[in-house]
Amino acid sequence: MGALSDAEIVATHFRRSLDALARADEDAAFGAAVLAVARAIEASLRAGGKVMLAGNGGSAADAQHIAGEFLSRLRFDRHPLPALALTTDSAVLTAVGNDYGYERVFERQVRGLARSGDVFIALSTSGKSPNVIAALNAARELGAVTIGFTGTAPSAAAMRPLCDFVLAAPSDDTPVIQQIHMTAAHAICEIVERNLFKS
Repeated sequence: MGALSDAEIVATHFRRSLDALARADEDAAFGAAVLAVARAIEASLRAGGKVMLAGNGGSAADAQHIAGEFLSRLRFDRHPLPALALTTDSAVLTAVGNDYGYERVFERQVRGLARSGDVFIALSTSGKSPNVIAALNAARELGAVTIGFTGTAPSAAAMRPLCDFVLAAPSDDTPVIQQIHMTAAHAICEIVERNLFKS
């Protein structure tokens, strides 16, 4: 079988995305998890908590994207919501990485910033990123609500016991998982924004 043409590569990506989004849309448990995550974030913010997020690579970008939606706005002008991506401060990341090792770059920040009742969202498409797992353990110790964004690969089992809520995209394909995470995150942000600022 020959190599795919450029057009076939494009079509394959769209088909995979559409198939996974359809599975997510039809999965009642996935939909319930999206709603549960939105309610947990809303409850934390109402009580004066904040949202912290962390992930590696594309998931780091997704963490920053989600934090931006909470701090800025999604659908309408309103008061900013406290959200922090633990992936953005190069001085902190390199200091912790140099002094303690890369596996602790998020865990160290969680220990310094998290308070009981805050929310920590851990993004790992594989569900086994050591620095994300370390941060989840720290968040649980401090009494934060822990939320895992992952996929369906068997490796995600490492993350599940550490999470109060798990949003498992119905795919084991990293780019597709990330697309579903962002679709779900936009829905979550919209629910939280509406419930906090519109009757």
